[in-house]
Amino acid sequence: MRTITIEEARTELPQVLDEVEAGAEVIIARGEKPIARLVRIADLPDRRRSKVGELRGAPFQIPDAAFAPLTDNELKEWGL
Repeated sequence: MRTITIEEARTELPQVLDEVEAGAEVIIARGEKPIARLVRIADLPDRRRSKVGELRGAPFQIPDAAFAPLTDNELKEWGL
């Protein structure tokens, strides 16, 4: 992993991007303090947000007990 300054990043950006595209990680620092890390996008996890109404993972299953009639005691608790 190579560390470069902001000035080096400005002047050498095409070469730095070639390195990153080849699989290297490059840290950009302001003075001695690292502030950013450049990595290939293909190496990042999928962070795509779900669309409204789109299910991710297994769909929710409603148990059959949810459709069972309420008992007399449950009806009384609900004020029915």
